[in-house]
Parts: sequence; C-alpha cells; structure tokens
Amino acid sequence: MLNDEICILRDKLNDSIASGDDYSVTYKISVELDELIAQFYRNNLKEKVSCK
Repeated sequence: MLNDEICILRDKLNDSIASGDDYSVTYKISVELDELIAQFYRNNLKEKVSCK
C-alpha cells in the first residue's frame, strides 16, 4: 500500500540524514517521498469527492 511505501521512504530519509549521506542522496529520497505523499493526498481527495 501507499502508506507502507511512505513509511519505508521516511525511514530511509531519516537514516540518510542521520548517517550524513551526500546531500544529493538525501535530496533524491526527499523528492521521492514528497511525490508519494502528494499521490496519497490526491487519492484521498478523490475518495472524499466521489462519496458526496
């Protein structure tokens, strides 16, 4: 599920920050996470709108 993917990437991002990875690696993970979060909200918005 999308929630699981978000949690996995969030943990990966936190690990990248904590271990001092190169900025480009941390940034790439952050962008991927942002895309998943945006997709999550788009999906939830569609569900709420279709219920009305």
